[in-house]
Formats: sequence, structure tokens, C-alpha cells
Amino acid sequence: MTKRIRYGDYLGQVRVRQIAISYNHVTAYDAQHRRRPRLRPRDMYRLVAPYVSTRFLDQFRAVIPVAIFLALFQWLALQSHVQGATGIALGIGVVILGLMLFMEGLKHGLMPFSENIGHLLPTRSSLASVLGVAFILGVAATFAEPAIGALRTVGQLTDREQAPLLNYLLNTNPEAVVYAVAGSVGLAVLVSMLRFMRGWNLKWLLLLVAVPCLLLTAYLAMDPLLSPIIGLAWDCGAITTGPVTVPVVLALGIGVSAAAGKENNALDGFGIVTLASLFPPLAVMLLGLFIGHGGLPADLAAASPPAANAGLMEDVAAALRAIVPLTLLLWLVQRFWLRERVQHANLILYGIFLCVLGMMGFNIGLSEGLSPLGVQVGDQLSSAFQADGALYPYWVGLALALLFAACLGFGATMAEPALSALGTTVQNLTDGALRKRTLIHAVAAGVGLGTLLGVVKIIFGVPLAWLLLPAYGLALVLTLFASEEYVNLAWDSAGVTTGPVTVPLVLAMGLGLGRAVEAQEGFGILAMASVGPIISVLVVSLWVQIREWLYRFDFGRVA
Repeated sequence: MTKRIRYGDYLGQVRVRQIAISYNHVTAYDAQHRRRPRLRPRDMYRLVAPYVSTRFLDQFRAVIPVAIFLALFQWLALQSHVQGATGIALGIGVVILGLMLFMEGLKHGLMPFSENIGHLLPTRSSLASVLGVAFILGVAATFAEPAIGALRTVGQLTDREQAPLLNYLLNTNPEAVVYAVAGSVGLAVLVSMLRFMRGWNLKWLLLLVAVPCLLLTAYLAMDPLLSPIIGLAWDCGAITTGPVTVPVVLALGIGVSAAAGKENNALDGFGIVTLASLFPPLAVMLLGLFIGHGGLPADLAAASPPAANAGLMEDVAAALRAIVPLTLLLWLVQRFWLRERVQHANLILYGIFLCVLGMMGFNIGLSEGLSPLGVQVGDQLSSAFQADGALYPYWVGLALALLFAACLGFGATMAEPALSALGTTVQNLTDGALRKRTLIHAVAAGVGLGTLLGVVKIIFGVPLAWLLLPAYGLALVLTLFASEEYVNLAWDSAGVTTGPVTVPLVLAMGLGLGRAVEAQEGFGILAMASVGPIISVLVVSLWVQIREWLYRFDFGRVA
């Protein structure tokens, strides 16, 4: 029989008999007697495989299509087998593993440091301290850049007789080039921080930096001793904007920009990579000018000893020299300058360990895989059109070589993971006015055309200044007409395209081709591949601006 009672009486009865028990007491027995689960190999595979495979495939898609394209072109078009194919394949595999470990370590180790310092620095330090840390961080990030090691490798391919000063800088005194590049990147980061904090316009900064660069280029072009430095100088601007410098300085810049509260539009965070790619050419050209006219040995050719191949231990030591000082610097700044404890120290240590391991793998794979493959293709590319034993009639072979260069630049850019991420970001920030696919195709087309012009420069011996000066002049004119946010995007897109795979491959291919056609030097392809996307993205952005203006005009007329 159902008995009705008041709800208050029910609660009273329940509370009287209620006993509060801690959850820890309930689970205490299980916690003490719990058996640790035993993972079978199959379970470990199911846990680890999704984590590793995603990251491995990201690097696999960036490296393998370019490597396969080079190998197939060499086999089908140049009718030659890849020499040392097994060693090159193993080297490329080591590059993929090295890049996978390095990028994962960067995400968990170095990036959290930079983001935290970027947010805390403006609020806890004076302006002078912010600028000092920005400069030192830019220098240290450049030393950690994987592609900076490619300079030593490709330096062995320069002609001592035709370009003695260039050979001297790369083989006898490469540290001077690296120090000049690192110092200039530090200065670029410093100026970028000032721009974020003061709200300076990027257009005027570009004019202040780019115009002296172009004037110095024109001056060096008139001196036979100094002119080979131009290609190295402008290529250094592309080399420095790699997977370490870009995210580290961008994280610092975004943090400083947010803390300073000077953002005017959605794309104001861009622009820092642009300055980091323009200051190095200026520094390297000034270094060449100083050594060439003042501190150079009496006989450069005799002063340049033959370069030696870097061994395994040298690759390991280079990785430690690159990562450990940068990590110590970031830790010292955060712990003692900003007085902030390091959160999740174990995870950060894990990331740093992966960075070192990945850098070792990348250096070894670069020496054994990417560089030899690029050099072989460059050496044999001339066999398609050269008079002695040419595979094809001259114009057919020449067209084939140029088509190969354009496809290499276009394909390598399309496979660049950073460009896809940039396209997504820009599409979101512009509310779809500039679509991701449009941006990616514009950048890839610009890189392809720039790579083609770089190969033309090597084959026909065209002075690089003849190509660079009109190209950058056109880019500056377009910059004057484009809006500020698209200027930031266009000039930064040049840095995004020069990844750790594209740089050593294109550098080695260009120097191998230069040696095969007996050119003075093989630099300049990266420089042209960098200015190409600036022009193409600026043209597309002007079209977007015109389309928006026409839409507003039609809408206003209808209203």
C-alpha cells in the first residue's frame, strides 16, 4: 500500500541516515591494490601509431613529391640513373624523421617559451629591455636554423677561380657570413618590435630598407670581384626565414603586439618575416664590401683551402650548438629576467630533446640525401641542351630545362605545409575576400616563375642585378598602391615558401647547374623565387581591392 509523506519529512529521514564519505576513501582500496595494466605490443602500437603517423605524413608529403619529381626527371628526361640511390633514399628518410622530430620538439619546447616571453616582456620590462631581448632572440634563432648549415655544404661547389671572394667567404670564413646574417636578423626583430609598439607603417619601413639594398646591389654589380656576392646575399634572406626563426620571432611579435595594443587591422601581425629577410642581404653585401675593399688577403685564391666534408660528429655537434644555447637563453630570460616559473617543465624538456634529435637527423640527411640529389640534377640538367653530346635539339632541351625549373618551384611550394596554414589564416582574417586556394596558387606561380628566371640567370650568365632590380622595383611600385594589410601578407609570403627542404635542394641544384655550364656562381635562384610571390600576391591583392571597390560602387548605386 502506498504511503504518502511530505517531501520535507523525506529529506529529513534521508539526511539522518546519510553518511558523507570521501571519494578517496571509496577508492583507497583500489588505489592500493590496483594492478598496473600490461600493454601488449598491439596496444602500444594503437596508442603510438596515430600520434606518430600524422606528424610523419606531414613531412612525408612535403619531402617525397619533390624528391620523386627530381629522380623521375633525371631518369626519364635526362636519361640518367640517380647515382648512390640507396644512400640518397636513406638520407631523405633521415631528413623526414629529423624534420618530424624537430617540428614536434619546436611545438612543445621552444614555442611555449617564445609565446610566454612575448606576452610578459612588454608588461614587466622597459622598452630598452624589450628591444635587447628581441635582438638576442633573433640572433639565437638564426644560429638554430637548419638551412643555415646548407651554406657550408654548398660552399664546396663555388668556383675559386671565377668567384674568389665568394669562395673565400663560404669556405675559409663562413662564420663571418653566419654572424652577419644572425646579427642582421636580430636587428630586424628589434625594428619589428619597435614597429609593433609604435604602430609604424610597414610600407615606409620597406622603402627605408629595400631602397638601400637595391642601391648597394647596383653598386656591387659594377665590380667584378664583388658582384658574385649579390646572389649569396639575397639567398641568405631566404635561408633565414625557416622553421625556427619564423615561429619563434612571430610568437614573440604577436605577444608584443597584443600587449602593446597597437593592432589596427587583422593582418597587422604579419610583416616581421619581411624585415628578417631584407636585413640579411644588406648585411652580407656590406660584409663583402668590407672584406673585398679592406680586410681581404693579398691573394684570395691562395688563401682559400679546400673544404672538407663534415662528418657525423660534426653534424651532432652542430645540432647541440644550435639548440642548447637558444634554450638556455629563453630559460634565463623567463626565469631570472621576467621572474616567471617554467610551467610543464617535463613537457618542455621533452620538446627540447626532440629538437636536438631532429636537428641531428636533418643535418645528416641533408649531407647524405638532399644535397647530393640536388647537385646531381643540377650537374646533368645542362646535358639536355649543351652543344657537346646534348640529349635534345638546343631549343627543345632549353625549354625542357626551364619547364623543369618552373615545375620544381611550383610543386615544392604547393607541398609546403606552412603555405597551407597561411592560406587558412588569411581566408579567415579577410572573411573570404582572399580565398585560400587563390593565395596558394598565386604564391606557387610566383615561386615557379622566379625559379625559372633564376635558372635563366645561370644558363645565360645574366647578371643577377639585371633581374633583381626591376623585380624589386616593380614590387615596391605595387606596394605603394596596395593596402597595408595586403602589403604585410605579400612580403611575408616570400619567407613562408623557403622551407627547410626547398632551400638546400634549390641551392644545391643551382650550384650544380652553375658548375656544369661553367657559370661564375650558382646563387640567385632562391632570391628570384622569393621576389616572385611578392609580385604575384600584390597583383592578386590589388585585384581583390578593385573588386571590393566595384562591389561597393554598385551597391551604393543600387541603394
